[in-house]
Amino acid sequence: MTVAVVTDSSACLPPGRVVRGRVFVVPLHVAIDGTSYDEGVDVTPTQVAAALRDHRQVTTSRPSPGAFLQAYEDLLERGIDEIVSVHLSAKSSATVSSAEIAGQSCAANVRVVDSGSMGMAMGFAVLAAANAAQEGASADEVEQIARAVADRSRSFLYVDTLEHLRRGGRIGRASSVLGSALAIKPLLTIQDGAIELLEKVRTSGKALTRLQALAVQAAAEIGDEPDTDGVDIAVQHLDAQQRAEVLAEQLAADVPNARQIVLVELGAALGAHVGPGMLAVAVAPRLARGTARG
Repeated sequence: MTVAVVTDSSACLPPGRVVRGRVFVVPLHVAIDGTSYDEGVDVTPTQVAAALRDHRQVTTSRPSPGAFLQAYEDLLERGIDEIVSVHLSAKSSATVSSAEIAGQSCAANVRVVDSGSMGMAMGFAVLAAANAAQEGASADEVEQIARAVADRSRSFLYVDTLEHLRRGGRIGRASSVLGSALAIKPLLTIQDGAIELLEKVRTSGKALTRLQALAVQAAAEIGDEPDTDGVDIAVQHLDAQQRAEVLAEQLAADVPNARQIVLVELGAALGAHVGPGMLAVAVAPRLARGTARG
């Protein structure tokens, strides 16, 4: 019996990180001025950032159940009859629902995991699950690892404005209006699967310093857990490469238990909701070998 991991493009997996054919990505859709594109196929984060700066209409939508069913059936034809499908938080997207509908129609045994997260906080869970599958873990163990990494990961986000999140319905109008009125630079987190306002900072410089401090604190807390062998960190950005590089260098110096620090451009679909200039840090546990089986 073989196990494969399916995810959606909001995992923002870095190029070359798909594990030996064990991770299969179904794209979300991004529409610019009414024309729909597949994320990661025919639209880039740079194009989305430019469209937002030009005040063009940018919207996103989930993959259809049919797209997931096609992915599952393709795997079944390859002899893979156990699939762990890890997806964007159900509180932010109906992607999980599409995967569940497809799984019910597929002859393979499909286990759908709501990561309660997004971006590389979810991506690290996907990669950990895929590594376990590659090492011969059972579907139960692969699912358990995906859930454990996703549940214990932390995400912190800096955005230049809350307006894009408000337009997409990802944050309340009251928070957005308050942020604009006071000209604050908001720091956000993912709490119980939803994006929430964490702190309000007066300047972008202070916000980025605080973003770094929050990530360092999270890495220390996660790294202290008994079944954890260090942490994995991702610095993500949308059209803010230079600031992201600086932040990654600072974290490399400040987090001694970091097993890896990756720099990743945020995907087009998530980028449509946070806007240009966004910076985020995801901190995930590197589970000690054999944790799921112990």
